Amino acid sequence: MTAAFTFPGQGSQAVGMGKGLAEAFPAARAVFEEVDAALGEKLTAIIWEGPAETLQLTENAQPALMAVSIATLRVLETEAGFSVVRDAAFVAGHSLGEYSALAAAGSLSISDTARLLRTRGLAMQKAVPVGVGAMAALLGLDYEAAVAVADEAAQGQVCQAANDNGGGQVVVSGDKAAVERALEIAKTKGAKRAMLLPVSAPFHCRLMQPAADVMAKALAAVTINKPTVPLVSNVLAAPITDPDEIRRRLIEQVTGTVRWRESVAYMANHGVTRFFEIGAGKVLSGLVKRIADGAVGISVGGPNDIASAKDALAAAKAA
Repeated sequence: MTAAFTFPGQGSQAVGMGKGLAEAFPAARAVFEEVDAALGEKLTAIIWEGPAETLQLTENAQPALMAVSIATLRVLETEAGFSVVRDAAFVAGHSLGEYSALAAAGSLSISDTARLLRTRGLAMQKAVPVGVGAMAALLGLDYEAAVAVADEAAQGQVCQAANDNGGGQVVVSGDKAAVERALEIAKTKGAKRAMLLPVSAPFHCRLMQPAADVMAKALAAVTINKPTVPLVSNVLAAPITDPDEIRRRLIEQVTGTVRWRESVAYMANHGVTRFFEIGAGKVLSGLVKRIADGAVGISVGGPNDIASAKDALAAAKAA
């Protein structure tokens, strides 16, 4: 198999996402209804009607993006003949997208995934007071150079590489003062651009340890099945299938680096030529082109994408 199914992370959300799918396809509508029931509220009203500021809250954006991803996948299954177990060599997701990937592969139920992501979003927001932490994108530096910048900027505080997105795009996270120092150091080291990101907390760094502790308890209380296809783990950039290891790596992911560049490279090196980005936005498809020569990223997020996704899957099978 030459295809991987990938799932986007926070930042890809937009008011109205998934609405067209839910209006056109009962399979998508059922997913949104299940997520609403699991959370005991109408998250779909926020997803489709906004306001954007409410959707962007981490506690809402995380389950919302998962809902759109799984709703899209269900439509691909019912309308385009997609099958995770038959058609995907791997599943993977960027940060919260890792939970979507596990739901797609049958490792987590949709209801449990929604509740876990609501818990995760709240815990990540509460872990660090607003204004204490920050995140910044360093563009034009490779991962090793960005790590060196973060180390130099720390000066006794926290400053870590949070996301290695590929294509010379690395995000650092930590104490605000340390991240601001990293911006200045990066510019002296040849970064093309270095800018603070509009986020509400410093994700994927040691400051998130309180959130990791919360997730350890939450994950201990849910059933995790062996996924139908291997999950390429964010923190390992390698495939895992053992439920106990999945649980452990999801906890580590809260404070660890999202190794997306290496994850995509691993999949490409193991035969994947087509990466289906299932859900909102086109961020991951853009990154694929920068990471893996000759690989194709296919974004599937609305009714108009279904037919072209079906054609792309047929091409993947024929390759």
